[in-house]
Amino acid sequence: MKISVTIALMSGLVIAAVNCKKNDNNAIPPSPPAEKEVSLQTNATLGKYLVDKQNHALYFFSNDPNGQDSCTGGCQAIWPIFNIDNLTTDNLGDGLTISDFGSVISVSGKKQVTYKGWPLYYYAPVVNGTNTQEAPGQTLGDGVGNVFFVAKPDYTIMMVNAQLVGHDTKSYKSDYTEGIGKTTYFTDDRGVTLYTFTLDSSNNNNFTKPDFSNDNVWPIYQTDKIVVPSILDKTKFGSIDVFGKTQLTYNGWPLYYFGQDGQTRGFNKGISFPHPGIFPVPGPGFTQAPR
Repeated sequence: MKISVTIALMSGLVIAAVNCKKNDNNAIPPSPPAEKEVSLQTNATLGKYLVDKQNHALYFFSNDPNGQDSCTGGCQAIWPIFNIDNLTTDNLGDGLTISDFGSVISVSGKKQVTYKGWPLYYYAPVVNGTNTQEAPGQTLGDGVGNVFFVAKPDYTIMMVNAQLVGHDTKSYKSDYTEGIGKTTYFTDDRGVTLYTFTLDSSNNNNFTKPDFSNDNVWPIYQTDKIVVPSILDKTKFGSIDVFGKTQLTYNGWPLYYFGQDGQTRGFNKGISFPHPGIFPVPGPGFTQAPR
């Protein structure tokens, strides 16, 4: 009797083991990780920058201050647009956030991916008479024309090249006289315009009140991080303490936003408030602040 029970138990175990093995064989294998359509690459000189899945560098264009593609004519062949139809959290590399990405319709009528509001481009210079995309790992497009720069995730300063239009709706030139003509100036990483105050002195903010009651008019640009386009001299940037808050400076000039610009990229209304030239926009050739 005991022998029969033992045999029955052993048979049950064998059947269970076989069934378990069959179930393992029929199990659905895990899905492979999603291919990273956009990720970060690191360069000893440039630091971190965005690349596609084949390690091609992606670029920003300074002439896109309002977040719209302005690469027209022959520019389009040299700087092809970058687009991915289904960009998700799963196909982004580490250190990138899906909310920083968006899209616009390019001048060619095609969808173009944006990062922090900047349309993204490839670089395809003319080689032997033909536009040829630069090789994976190359960043030859950085600094071209002083208007194209690798797309970095951590810029604290960007450059734009745009028409100045004051809060009075009048167009101004770089000398703050009325007229048409683009000016090169600094913005933050999302294209929001930065300003200086002519009554400030070197590394001294003479505008902001101790209680920050006027900060809504000209908010200080709060950061001490200096990540700038490669053509700029990083040593000209610094930071100061303003009643317990840190304000970025350029050539000793404290940097501000203009409240009426809000966080709208491309606006530069402050250049005429309260009068043209009182709060000028800083750029690469901006002079040293007086002591």
